[in-house]
Amino acid sequence: MSKSCILVKILNSEGGLYICMNTFLAFGREHVERHFRKTGQSVYMHLKRHVREKVRGASGGALPKRRNSKLFLDLDTDDDLNSDDLEYEDEAKLVIFPDHYEIALPNIEELPALVTIACDAVLSSKSPYRKQDPDTWENELPVSKYANNLTQLDNGVRIPPSGWKCARCDLRENLWLNLTDGSVLCGKWFFDSSGGNGHALEHYRDTGYPLAVKLGTITPDGADVYSFQEEEPVLDPHLAKHLAHFGIDMLHMHGTENGLQDNEIKPRVSEWEVIQESGTKLKPMYGPGYTGLKNLGNSCYLSSVMQAIFSIPEFQRAYVGNLPRIFDYSPLDPTQDFNTQMTKLGHGLLSGQYSKPPVKSELIEQVMKEEHKPQHNGISPRMFKAFVSKSHPEFSSNRQQDAQEFFLHLVNLVERNRIGSENPSDVFRFLVEERIQCCQTRKVRYTERVDYLMQLPVAMEAATNKDELIAYELTRREAEVNRRPLPELVRAKIPFSACLQAFSEPENVDDFWSSALQAKSAGVKTSRFASFPEYLVVQIKKFTFGLDWVPKKFDVSIDMPDLLDINHLRARGLQPGEEELPDISPPIVIPDDSKDRLMNQLIDPSDIDESSVMQLAEMGFPLEACRKAVYFTGNMGAEVAFNWIIVHMEEPDFAEPLTMPGYGGAASAGASVFGAAGLDNQPPEEIISIITSMGFQRNQAIQALRATNHSLERALDWIFSHPEFEEDSDFVIEMENNANANIISEAKPEGPRVKDGPGTYELFAFISHMGTSTMSGHYICHIKKEGRWVIYNDHKVCASERPPKDLGYMYFYRRIPS
Repeated sequence: MSKSCILVKILNSEGGLYICMNTFLAFGREHVERHFRKTGQSVYMHLKRHVREKVRGASGGALPKRRNSKLFLDLDTDDDLNSDDLEYEDEAKLVIFPDHYEIALPNIEELPALVTIACDAVLSSKSPYRKQDPDTWENELPVSKYANNLTQLDNGVRIPPSGWKCARCDLRENLWLNLTDGSVLCGKWFFDSSGGNGHALEHYRDTGYPLAVKLGTITPDGADVYSFQEEEPVLDPHLAKHLAHFGIDMLHMHGTENGLQDNEIKPRVSEWEVIQESGTKLKPMYGPGYTGLKNLGNSCYLSSVMQAIFSIPEFQRAYVGNLPRIFDYSPLDPTQDFNTQMTKLGHGLLSGQYSKPPVKSELIEQVMKEEHKPQHNGISPRMFKAFVSKSHPEFSSNRQQDAQEFFLHLVNLVERNRIGSENPSDVFRFLVEERIQCCQTRKVRYTERVDYLMQLPVAMEAATNKDELIAYELTRREAEVNRRPLPELVRAKIPFSACLQAFSEPENVDDFWSSALQAKSAGVKTSRFASFPEYLVVQIKKFTFGLDWVPKKFDVSIDMPDLLDINHLRARGLQPGEEELPDISPPIVIPDDSKDRLMNQLIDPSDIDESSVMQLAEMGFPLEACRKAVYFTGNMGAEVAFNWIIVHMEEPDFAEPLTMPGYGGAASAGASVFGAAGLDNQPPEEIISIITSMGFQRNQAIQALRATNHSLERALDWIFSHPEFEEDSDFVIEMENNANANIISEAKPEGPRVKDGPGTYELFAFISHMGTSTMSGHYICHIKKEGRWVIYNDHKVCASERPPKDLGYMYFYRRIPS
């Protein structure tokens, strides 16, 4: 049952859910016929959940909750299904296609024993997601065994109502109060979805003090308590007494959603409040394109990116527009097909079936029939997240992630799973011209690379309110020393023009190797747009690392324009009077055990470590170059791949798509330009380069590859087994002449597909981040639809009143037609 696709939304719908009894894949009423025609599977279990008002007791209240004996399925349900006013039961039957013959379940009299066993297994099975994340499904917390006899030190510590800070670092989020000695320390990000450096855990390891309570969650009803010894959240029945020991009156504490206290002096410009538009009554939006995505626990980065992606017509047409064809030609296990999962998610977001407003007439009818039909309130992207994040060490976890990294990861998946010649990610692709100049000889080199987003630096030195920032910092430090409430936040105001200027300015090239000097020298690099994309994604580089390598974030306000013109950043190419650097590659030092290491490098292209690729892409290198670096270094990690990039980044094909060397005599399609069929058995140049980089002669490499049908491994064995090799000059000359003649006659291979046009754009979406680093916090998306801004906050979709365009992290612009 690990492949079960059970969807609660379909289960609650009028058509119910159909489960194939052969594959255990589940379908809605509109898709089960397609599966039957495609596979010939004729036996399905039909499941339907009925929801009704609970019978009222004599006092007018609902009768106590109890497990309904007719509730078969162990599934996560909508919030309203867990209320005290509703009860529900499941109906199950077998349906035989194509005649739709029905057999009610359970029915041990008429069904064979094996069929009965299979039906019972389906009905009693645990949700696959409940198996994967058992901790997130636990409703009852255990009482800590340390609560009754907890030792509390009489050290005079008193905890103020605000101004908390970790005793070992500067963090002010995710703070935990140790209930033994009153230490306030930061937690780890996996405790409660917030960022931290783990000082609370380190303190426990040093002292053995077991219990801690999270500051900001304390209310008269309780608080979040964690037991380090028991390694799980727990209940503390004596929490009020334990808190009173440190001067905290639990009965007068009132926590809020963001962990602030009502009696605190709250900054009116809090990032959380401004981005979520707190304090404003937002009108819910319903219908096609206004469907939310439920938060699975730190999945907001995925939700925000996907909302923006499926607001783009090219993605809508590629997936939702091709839904019948994609579903008809999907593999037998559609849970493992990227295009099917993208189409399913896009249909859920755009169809409007899962975003319906409550209608008064329907509510009256439901009351008359004593039946409750729950309103669809967003969809759960569990299966989509499980697929797109599989084998990725970060995205497959429940930790918070960087939305920009996920965007690049998604683009990579779209590229690798294109539907025929159609590739919707073409709308993001553009060419960057990089001009590198040797400072000593003044000679230049122009190269082009592919990219998918524009990374803008934060020009902190250009802040227009420097005096206010200095005064705020002095007041804040004074408040910390005196343990007083912090002053109202003052945020740096950065002109967008300053960030754009910083992007276009020359930057130093570390360890630059000048081919003119054939030695390391000082070099500078400038970047310009060789083409402008149809949709321009702009990332504000808000995240950085401090001197202690702790991730930090620039909390700044940038006046992002609604209309953007970057035509002045168009590349111009080699200018009159400029002299190009010689086309000479830097020397490569190959270790003695190069053959063995090279053999270990050869990996299947599908096994490329995508986490290493994303780490390199985050540094600003082209995505295709990162994939090649990881491939040619044999998945040995981002650091080794980074060294490969430094050595090869000046090569003309540095950013071109990865083409695979031949294995066992078979060359890839990408290598066929230089393949045997077209060039009289001329070996692919990339394989020749690999062998010559090990110190062997080019002629020796060509003859060895020709003798072994272009097999790299066999060619190396051939070289080592023919130490008496002598150049056959006639052979070499003939081969080179044939190759050159054919190369000249061949058309130039097609480069990366780009949709060039004018560099004028209009803002239509932006993603904002709240929190101190990419490892914590929350993401929200704003999208402009039908002339108005809409806020997508997980499953909540509302009309935006004050879109915080100055606090965004990623901005999506569409080209304005000329």
